[in-house]
Formats: sequence, structure tokens, C-alpha cells
Amino acid sequence: MITAIRIQDIADILIMTFLLYQIYTWFRLTRAFQVLLGLGVVTLIYFATRFLGLYMTSWVLQELGTVLIILIIVVFQAEIRQALYRFSRLRHLIDNRQDTRHSQFQDISETLFEMASQRTGALVVFQRNESLDELMSNGVLLDCEISPQMLESIFYNGAPFHDGAALIRDGRVVQASCHLPLSVSPDAPRYFGTRHRAALGLSERSDAVVVVVSEERGEISLIHAGEVRIMSSPAALIAALEELLQTPKETGGTAVKQSLFSNLLPKAAILLGVSVFWVLVTTRQGQITTVTVPVRLHGVPEGLILLHTVPDEVTVQLKSLSSLTPAPSKLELTAEIDASGVKEGQTTVRVRNADVKLPSGITMTTVTPSSIRISAERKLRKSVPVKVVLHGALPSGLASWRVISEPAVVDIEGPASQVAHIDHVETDYMDAGQLTAGMGYKSNLRPTQKQVLLLRDAPVTILLKAPDKRR
Repeated sequence: MITAIRIQDIADILIMTFLLYQIYTWFRLTRAFQVLLGLGVVTLIYFATRFLGLYMTSWVLQELGTVLIILIIVVFQAEIRQALYRFSRLRHLIDNRQDTRHSQFQDISETLFEMASQRTGALVVFQRNESLDELMSNGVLLDCEISPQMLESIFYNGAPFHDGAALIRDGRVVQASCHLPLSVSPDAPRYFGTRHRAALGLSERSDAVVVVVSEERGEISLIHAGEVRIMSSPAALIAALEELLQTPKETGGTAVKQSLFSNLLPKAAILLGVSVFWVLVTTRQGQITTVTVPVRLHGVPEGLILLHTVPDEVTVQLKSLSSLTPAPSKLELTAEIDASGVKEGQTTVRVRNADVKLPSGITMTTVTPSSIRISAERKLRKSVPVKVVLHGALPSGLASWRVISEPAVVDIEGPASQVAHIDHVETDYMDAGQLTAGMGYKSNLRPTQKQVLLLRDAPVTILLKAPDKRR
């Protein structure tokens, strides 16, 4: 049963509606749209068969859906790549005119740099807010879409239009072979030719952005407001054009209002579909499951060692919010308790809901017990001698020899009450009759008490040492 709708649920529905509407607008005029509709119908049939308990049909549709998704990715990779490009550019947040400009910056920049590599001169003017009709003369009307082929044709060496400037306005090539006013500034660099002086002159008299391709040097300059910037790469030119040719912010409110209230019928249909789907996937909301969760401690203070925790596991009740979430009984959960506040002796620590990390769609209602007792003791480290443990007697002639260990002393660490009573560490049992003078034998150290650690991983060496000769 569905309980009260949360703010997160409303945001969930609105976000999914927004994403699906964007997919609809991107694909509706493409051949992939019919395939998406068919895939949506198959999805609805799958959920219906699963709800009705038709296990074989739902299994076949599920397996078929996996194959169809792979097939769609292969067949419609161009459409998917274009949709992802639009989404990455956040094109739905700005108006259509700016979208057109941005889509052409890539082609324009790459084409101009290709022309620069071939030493083909070019002069491209981007009109902004101010009219250029009185500043540009002798232009030939074109009014065509921007394309690499068009730009190359206009500025091809020997073509009728190659000596003038091309005017771009509202994402289209409006005129070509335009004459611009030359700059008379004495600060202009001496190496500037006619193209650069014309571009500088127009930028001094208007807010236009002018891009110049130098025929002699093969470099590209962007000129705006009398400032000349050398472009090092197509990416740098794209960034500069995007910065200077953005749509004015004053139109943002109108654009947002138009985007909200246009195409109401498909938006309402998508919103209704998402709402129904949300209801279907939340049919398991409110189901409560009880599971046992082990306790793990972290952040123990440096000078303490933990003895035991009571209890070492807690019982939690989990509520599932959606049928899409995994069953709580199948989750591998742990209660990660912060033990940084533990002190010597017994400390009671509260178990919080946040200590159990839960996946999205599952919440915790209760935890039992609500606190645990942690016993800790001061940590002690000391050095103790190694005692060699022999079985049997030494061979004849070696009875007076001493059996020693190298090293003779090792370090141990653990609770102070346990370490204080340990005065030596024993080796594994060794057969004394097998020992030979001059030979070393490896032997492991036997563990002491459960919570006392031996601070040595390698085995010790057992040797026979001759008795001291008396004078």
C-alpha cells in the first residue's frame, strides 16, 4: 500500500518526465522513433504478463528485451550519439537560435583551421546586436545555411567572392564579398594586411566578432572591440565564439516560459505515463522485513584494545519503498559503529540508523537493541624470552650442550591484564634426539592467549651451543 507522497517522489516523477520528453523531442523526427514506440509497447506487455503471473511469456520478453537493446544501439548509433551530444550541451535550456549557432561552431572552426593549413585567406563576420548595414558594402546576397563546403567555396582562391568578407547572422551566411571599413589606428601592427585592417576597422565601429585567416602566416585571429586574439586550436576558437555570441540573458525568462507551456499534449501524456509507472513500481512500498546485521567497530583509540562486544549483532526492521529494490533478506548489510569514543572498561554506544548503509529505496524503521556495550582495556607491549620445548633427550655426547633460540627474545602485545602474566613464549615441540651440532632448525612460536599477539611472523632458529670451557 502506498503511503503519503514525499517531496523526493515528486522530484523523481518530474525528473523522469523531463528526461523522457527530451528523448521524445530528439527522436520524434527520426526513424528510431517508431522503434522506440515498439520497444515501449513490448515493455508494457512485459509488465502486464509479470503482474498476471505469466512466467514463461515474461521470461521470453525479458530475454528478447536484452537482445533488442543491443540491436538498437548498433543500428541507431548515429541517432544515439547525436542525442547524447545534445544532452551534454544542455541544449534544452537555451533557445533554438543559440542551438543553431553552437552546432555550427564546430564546423566553422575546423573548416577555418583547415583553410589556414592550406594558406587560404578568409574573413568571416559574426553580427551581434548592432546592425552592420551601414558599415558593410558591395555584398552579394546569399542567405544560405553554413557548411564547410560553402565556406570553402566562398574563399577559394580565384573565386569571385574570396577577396571580401562573409557575413553570418542568425546562424546563416547572409552575404559574401562584403567590403569593410579599414582601420586607421596607428597602433595596428605593421604586418597587418588588408583583411586584418578591415576586421579591426569593423570591430572599432561595432560589436561584431570577426575571424581572420591569414594567407601569408597560416594563423587565425579573432578580433572584437579592437582587440586581436590569436587562436591556437579549433577548441579555442569554439570557446571564444561561444563566449561572445551567447543569446542575451534578458530573453531567458521568455524562453523558459515558452519551453514550459509549448507542446502540452505530449508533455501531459508523458507525465501521466511516468506517474502510472511510478505507482506500479512502488506497489511494494510499506513491506517490512526483519534481518540480523553483524556489528563491526572502527576508529578504536590507539592506546586501547577491544575485548568483546555485547551483542555482536543487531536486529533491524527494513521497509521497502519499491518493487525495483532488492529484497532486504538478500542484502549483505553490516552495522558500522564508530568506536572512537570508547574508553578503558565498559562503554555503551548507541546504534544509529545511519550506521547501517542501505541502498536507495529501502529505509530502516527500528533497530534492536538500540545500544551495545563495548569492553576495552589498555594495550601493553613487552619483550619476553623464547623457551625451546624439547621432546626426549639430546644425543649421546651432546647432553651438556645448551639449546638456544635466535632471536632469544620476541615482542608481544595485547590487553595489559593478559600480557602482564606472560613471562615467556614457547616454540613448537622438537625431537631432541634429532638435533645435531652446527645445524640450525626452524621452529614456529606457539600462540599465547587469544587476544595477545606475537609481533613476529617469521619462525625462530633453534641451535645447539657448546658449554663454556673452564680454565
